[in-house]
Amino acid sequence: MDEFRPVALRPVSLQPPLAASADSPLASAEARYWARFKSPVLVKEYASISHIHFCPSTPHDFAVTSSTRVQIYSCASHSVKKTLSRFKDNAFSGSFRNDGKMMVAGDSLGNVQACCPIFHKPWARSRRLIANIKKIFDLQSRAILRTFLGHKGATRVAKFSSNITNVISASDDKTVRVWDLPSENALYTFTEHEDHVRSVAVSPENSNILVSGSYDHTVRLWDARSPDPCVAVMYHKHPVESVMFLPGSSLIASAGSNQLKIWNVLAGCSHFQTLSNHTKSITAMCLDGSGSRLLSASLDNQVKVYNMEDYRVLHTLKYPAPILSLAVSPDDTHIAVGMATGLLSIRQRVVKTEDIAKAATARKIQQARGGSLAHFKRGLAHRPEAADLKVEEVRKTKMKEYDQMLRSFQYGKALDSVLGGGLPPIVVVSLLEELIHRGGLGIALGGRDDTTLEPITQFLVTYISHPRYTTVLVHAAEEILGE
Repeated sequence: MDEFRPVALRPVSLQPPLAASADSPLASAEARYWARFKSPVLVKEYASISHIHFCPSTPHDFAVTSSTRVQIYSCASHSVKKTLSRFKDNAFSGSFRNDGKMMVAGDSLGNVQACCPIFHKPWARSRRLIANIKKIFDLQSRAILRTFLGHKGATRVAKFSSNITNVISASDDKTVRVWDLPSENALYTFTEHEDHVRSVAVSPENSNILVSGSYDHTVRLWDARSPDPCVAVMYHKHPVESVMFLPGSSLIASAGSNQLKIWNVLAGCSHFQTLSNHTKSITAMCLDGSGSRLLSASLDNQVKVYNMEDYRVLHTLKYPAPILSLAVSPDDTHIAVGMATGLLSIRQRVVKTEDIAKAATARKIQQARGGSLAHFKRGLAHRPEAADLKVEEVRKTKMKEYDQMLRSFQYGKALDSVLGGGLPPIVVVSLLEELIHRGGLGIALGGRDDTTLEPITQFLVTYISHPRYTTVLVHAAEEILGE
């Protein structure tokens, strides 16, 4: 894992939920927005669809996990582009890596497989791997390349960490594991859960922070850097099906039974809000591309859309069967829903040309080239809010001349700099001590004649009897005599 970094958590405004009003302008605008997701495409899979995940990088294809295979669908044509079927039993949690170059999935045998699904780029014709926390396959030949020993139960969750080199998995063996992809080793194993673990999320702010939800009715917050990694336990009071970090990682959402609960990390993971808008168990949660809307799916055939500011229900999407999985594309143009009957629903939002142009302009401003005029003008229209944190500017202190000499290993010039600069004796003694530690005192004193030795010998005669400096200066005197 990464070396220790403090978790940077941004404060959020903790407001009580307001009563939803169907006649409010916000509700009307939301209804118009979600009504643009028209003409759902229905695809029948062989079995229930347990997981859907959109690729974070363009073109935002999405992986659908069902039965013993993971299928990658095209966002443009809504057809299958690639099928991964090297599973001996039911597959679970097919998920892309953040860069879209690899995919990971688990199965009922306790294995976790990761593959390179980029088949539409020229360089992807080279060797591509399928990594299995038990086995790693070559995508072209299907040959097994490596074998890992891991979970002893069905691996229900498998995903890449936010640092892309680690894989997170959770299993029916009650454990959560963090794997190092290059070395094939399990870096951490968390065993505090007392029942099947069905959901894990990694903080986007820090890859060392994880949260997991289990059928033991608890949500646990983990810090891999701590000697006791379980830093907090939240009691959901129902079997937990899904957990996630909300934007900023200062809040955690957990779903179990028909309740969606919000936990405040900044207040010691205390309970903040309970939402009970579904009539049956909630099976999946996700955020929209902007992070301003939270979506939850349930066995009551409905998807609820919540406002992240006050947790009101802004819109409800209805489906023909109980829902097991849900995902929204990063560009907010697609909603994919998987149902218990094997139906896959793909809704695409009708985007106007001017909306595309506005989004492109916003991306150009966001990705302005460094040094350009647009780069220097970005953020001029921004106005700070009351909850914003002010970052104090810390100016770098200019290095002293002798420090610059030390940095470039010019020990003789560094000694001449402190002796001829009229500096306090403590500076000269400190430099001599640093040279002794570096083994460079002999180099600094070597090659000097009577004239160049005079400043250092005069300093020794003056201060060698000083109790604070005696030890260092005697060492320097012995070095000169030895020369």
